[in-house]
Amino acid sequence: MLDDVSSFCDVHDILIPKLDESYFPGKSKRKSSGVSYEHHLCVEVFFVVIDVQLQELNDRFDVMSSDLLLGMGSLNPVNSFSNFDKGKIMTLAKCYPSEFDDGKIQDLSYQLDTFIIHMRSGNPKFSNLQGIRDLAKALVEENLEETYSLVYLLVKLTLILPVATATMERAFSSMKHIKNEVRNSIGNQYLNDCLVCYIERDVFINVSNDVIIDRFQNMKTRRGQL
Repeated sequence: MLDDVSSFCDVHDILIPKLDESYFPGKSKRKSSGVSYEHHLCVEVFFVVIDVQLQELNDRFDVMSSDLLLGMGSLNPVNSFSNFDKGKIMTLAKCYPSEFDDGKIQDLSYQLDTFIIHMRSGNPKFSNLQGIRDLAKALVEENLEETYSLVYLLVKLTLILPVATATMERAFSSMKHIKNEVRNSIGNQYLNDCLVCYIERDVFINVSNDVIIDRFQNMKTRRGQL
């Protein structure tokens, strides 16, 4: 990359300062900053940009989101589980307290120790996996979903998380169309029913009105027939 940049500068007659020369801020050459160009570019430019990017990432993802992402990455089987990190996976499991109580957390720790040894033992079934989905499929095909039941549960939760997040975001974006100023006092159950019909409208469009009327009429005896 440095060679490409140097070639570009040569073609366009752009002066390339030597990295070991003194850096002069601004256009004036009378007052030196006391640091070299290498120090200026590394500390005052590169590190500053990295700090800004890191701050933006920290603002975008809270601690919980970071734990989820790091834990999911640690379960990735690519390159013989090169990103495997037991500590991060344990932290991921603790994000699901309803699924992993203290006893299961301890059992998961033992399973992970055996699991990673098994995965790296040379079994061709687990050598060229390209993602967590492939890992879940391979565990089922090798009948290991019960042997590593807690690991398999965590793998399933990892696969479900992106879908659940997208579904939740879609539900909230749809809510403004259902609960508007005219229906701002709608009850929770009725709101939920309306949201299901709106969000899954691609499915409900195939349900005919006659089927709905017949089901409604058969729920209980009514004064009149629809």
